[in-house]
Amino acid sequence: MNHKKVQRIMRKLGLKGNKFTRKSRRYSSYQGNVGTVVKNRLHRRFKTTIPCQKLTTDSTEFKCSDSLKLYLSQVMDMYNGEILSYGISMRPTLDFVMKPLEEALEIVKNARYRTTIHSDQGWHYQHGKWVATLKKHKVYQSMSRKGNCLDNAPMENFFGLLKQEMYYGEPPRTYEELKRAIEAYIEYYNNKRISQKLAGMSPVQYRLHTSQLAA
Repeated sequence: MNHKKVQRIMRKLGLKGNKFTRKSRRYSSYQGNVGTVVKNRLHRRFKTTIPCQKLTTDSTEFKCSDSLKLYLSQVMDMYNGEILSYGISMRPTLDFVMKPLEEALEIVKNARYRTTIHSDQGWHYQHGKWVATLKKHKVYQSMSRKGNCLDNAPMENFFGLLKQEMYYGEPPRTYEELKRAIEAYIEYYNNKRISQKLAGMSPVQYRLHTSQLAA
């Protein structure tokens, strides 16, 4: 159904989506200059017509009903908003972000153009192991300006959608329950959740469609 028709019906019935009235509390891994801080190569130029040319990454946290915290780190392709890889952990360790990075690098290793990966200035992304891994794979590194979340808007938008659609307003869940719910949401987001920006297709559908046109 066309979204405008839904809006008309909601206005007529006086309905409002209450999940989107709550703002997400942003998790920050910034600890000052503890390693290498690089320039912002993207300057908010998020759009690209080339798969795997521009990637972005970030981490966020969730509270669980069993007094634990859940941390989510992921890598997104700005071409279609697809989540290429992600990691879930009880602690925001270095390995927690390195595993999704290594999985994403395996996907983009045959990209037509040199890849750039963008992040904030969190300590993980300044760490020598992160920097060395990118250099080894000939991937450019880019960072947001300090304290400027708009410099990484695509990932911030995804975190907002995820939390509004499957976290806020839902019954409290244990770490394992929430982990399964996030895994299911990312599967749904990549393969089934349609987007107007992608001509009414999901990220994976859009990638497959455009690859067929290119062929």
